[in-house]
Amino acid sequence: MLKNFNILLTSLVLFAPSINSSDLNALECKEGKPEVFFISPSENIVSSTGVIDLKFGIKNFNIAPAGHIACDSGHHHLLINVPLPDLTRPIPSDENHIHYGKGQTSDTINLPKGVHKLRLVLGNFAHIPHDTPIVSDELIIEVR
Repeated sequence: MLKNFNILLTSLVLFAPSINSSDLNALECKEGKPEVFFISPSENIVSSTGVIDLKFGIKNFNIAPAGHIACDSGHHHLLINVPLPDLTRPIPSDENHIHYGKGQTSDTINLPKGVHKLRLVLGNFAHIPHDTPIVSDELIIEVR
């Protein structure tokens, strides 16, 4: 138990950017079912370069940096070529589980040749999916 607490505390310190607490207080609670999705690309694609510009979208939810608690909020995690992790534990952080703990909503990634499966998962202030996990549909990118 102490080990889990230390891991949580360390992740909060490492991933928590400085932000004005009044900005977080300004986030409004949302009504309706939350959704996370890819704005771009919005559908499966074939790429000749492997350079993929991603834009992430949410509906009925707020983006807040890791380490900050706000109403109906979380931040994006990009899963690449992996199944969903244990949704009751912090999402791993490695080359297949990319954290956007500063509240980023876009990125450019480089994928090698092959077929790749991407998925977004919203995590709370401690990188743990919400009680009702908010997960995107899978996006398939083929690099030729």
